[in-house]
Amino acid sequence: MTTQTISGVPSLPDTPVARRALALVRDTESTATANHSIRAWLFARLRADHEGAVPGRDYDPQLLFLACVLHDIGLTEAGDRHQRFEVDGADTAAEFLTGQGLPAPDVDAVWEAIALHTSPGIAERRGPLCALVHQGTGMDFGIGTECVDDETGARIHAAYPRLSMATTLTDEIVAQARRRPEKAPHFTVAGELLRERSAPPYTTWMETHAASGRWGN
Repeated sequence: MTTQTISGVPSLPDTPVARRALALVRDTESTATANHSIRAWLFARLRADHEGAVPGRDYDPQLLFLACVLHDIGLTEAGDRHQRFEVDGADTAAEFLTGQGLPAPDVDAVWEAIALHTSPGIAERRGPLCALVHQGTGMDFGIGTECVDDETGARIHAAYPRLSMATTLTDEIVAQARRRPEKAPHFTVAGELLRERSAPPYTTWMETHAASGRWGN
């Protein structure tokens, strides 16, 4: 497991629970998905700084890291259960963080942020942690990136390459949904991606948006 210091961007937290969470992600997720999770945190921190949010006062930086880096843990083998990948991921993250001794209110805050990270219009109204996780993950798809200059974006992507992230995430979500249809209710992210992959040309909204957006796939 390696991390990189990026000029002009906050360094990854170096607490024991943060290191273990990052190791879990690196060991169990695809590299493309793991890199996406780290970039989501970097972008979330840049968004927070842009909005004048002060770490430790307006939000807990460690909880933000844990929620961002674990937000797609539901796409791993351990997280592949019988609910939407966001909810399975929130449950898996909560179990891991409880085992690491994190207090119950902190675990619950991370659970909510992960469960709601694909829920626009709701995440933004559930406090700074939920809003920043939602915004950071969206920024990695090129949504709301006006606070990131080209040089900073290039440094982040050099340290944590995209590796066709949108296609990889789509493949992983759809593969789970095909094995377990209960994971893809209608009008959810998984349900829509499964529907879009059910007929040629198989390109989903996620892939199309990423390919045409600021950062590419």
